[in-house]
Amino acid sequence: MTPYADFTYFGLLLLYAAIPAILLGYCGLANRQLALAVTLLFLWLQYKDYLSVRPTVPVREIWIVCGYAAYQWALAALFLRFRAKPIFVPVLILAILPLAVAKYLPDISPASKLGFAGISYVSFRALDVIFSIRDKVVTAIPPVTYFAFLFFVPAVSSGPIDRFRRFSQDWIRRRSRVEFLNDLDIAIQRLFRGFLYKFIIAVQINSHWVIPAKAGTGLHVISYMYAYTFYLFFDFAGYSAFAIAFSYLLGVRTPENFNLPFLAPNIKDFWNRWHISLSFWFRDHIYMRFLLASAKGKWFKSKHTASYVGLFLTFGIMGIWHGIEWYYLLYGVYHAALLSGYDWFARWNKTRNWLSGGPGWHVVNILLTFHAIAFGLLLFSGHLAPRELPERDEVVEKLTCVEITGYVWDRKKPNDPVLVDISMDGQIIGRVSAGDMRQDLLEKEYGNGRHGFHFKLPTSVQDGREHWVVPVIVGTAREIPGPFAITCLPKKAAANPGPATPSAAPPAPAPPVPAPPATPVVR
Repeated sequence: MTPYADFTYFGLLLLYAAIPAILLGYCGLANRQLALAVTLLFLWLQYKDYLSVRPTVPVREIWIVCGYAAYQWALAALFLRFRAKPIFVPVLILAILPLAVAKYLPDISPASKLGFAGISYVSFRALDVIFSIRDKVVTAIPPVTYFAFLFFVPAVSSGPIDRFRRFSQDWIRRRSRVEFLNDLDIAIQRLFRGFLYKFIIAVQINSHWVIPAKAGTGLHVISYMYAYTFYLFFDFAGYSAFAIAFSYLLGVRTPENFNLPFLAPNIKDFWNRWHISLSFWFRDHIYMRFLLASAKGKWFKSKHTASYVGLFLTFGIMGIWHGIEWYYLLYGVYHAALLSGYDWFARWNKTRNWLSGGPGWHVVNILLTFHAIAFGLLLFSGHLAPRELPERDEVVEKLTCVEITGYVWDRKKPNDPVLVDISMDGQIIGRVSAGDMRQDLLEKEYGNGRHGFHFKLPTSVQDGREHWVVPVIVGTAREIPGPFAITCLPKKAAANPGPATPSAAPPAPAPPVPAPPATPVVR
């Protein structure tokens, strides 16, 4: 379940979070117990599915989440107890290790996965605690507060990135009715802003501007640059508005993430307005620490040189954090160069006063800054990178006792849905069209993105015996790679039926035959 992606998620938030929070808050009773209960419930809903850590090792994501939380708390508690300078770097490396494994293990071993949605932002919070212990601004890390800080549901997947010291103050605070009503007012405003940004403006920009511009060349690239810039802002700012709204309802005043970034008159001001929680995190924990260390060690003769090196280090790390593709690193270097160039120009221009002197020049500065930002986001999008698409891509992503899902794409027919026969124990039980819309496939440039399939298995699979479920592409004998074997206990005997250890190769099933018209189950 993806946060803030559909109205089912909002319905659950309304039922289990918003209504209880409003009722208790109006009576002056809202407190951290409700926030903790909501966090636990939605963590289960979001991470209850199985993840194939290896092709033969399915594990519920929730156990990975819990293991990650225990690991990070143990590291922080160890560092808090001894807090010696020599162990700071090893603890920092160990805290970063799970994120590095989650991001880069699939590149080393494509069949392996170990992570969960939102691990990047959760890791920022975990590292904030380590840095804060190092700075002696955090002197205690109660396990429950620490867990709530890492996985506070409104902002768990994509921020904003809070700080432990600030969060813990809100966590233990009890609101009066007046304070709650003020928070409710802010929450309602952010909620409506989120719907406007994410589900109206961003959707329209994507449908009528991004997708058409993405297919063209030449001037279409310039059009795509503007389209992607506006789409990214409204989509991400909409998500952030939702996160802030539900945070305020639950008594945590999550910081703002955007403040009219496209009205910034220079690149330095832009980074004070865009993805504020992320840019300030990098500023405080990487850039400022580098400047302090360089000043103490006298690494550079000029403080300006130290600043420029610090900018390239900071934004280089920010680029790599997004991914190992070259255009992410180029995006970071590009912004470091812009900030360094602006600093040099601002110092040089003190006595010359170029591009200044009135409201007209202010508008010019805003336009110049916006176009510099838009070009940077064009680099970030990867649209300029040449892409070698595979001949075909066929994957079974999930096989449970309820459903089988995946996608099928053929480069020779990039926009055509492929028919898939679903065989169970050698018998065809239905046919499905791989035509579900998938945003991730669209971003991979797999045609129009409509190549996902979703097939509901019959209840007869839940009989306690092993069954082989094999999807086969119609018109071929080609099986879609993925887990095939499942063993499901009857419903009365299993509270949480799930897949047993899957196998990559089933016993030879009967050759696929066309499914009769009356039996297909298509979703």
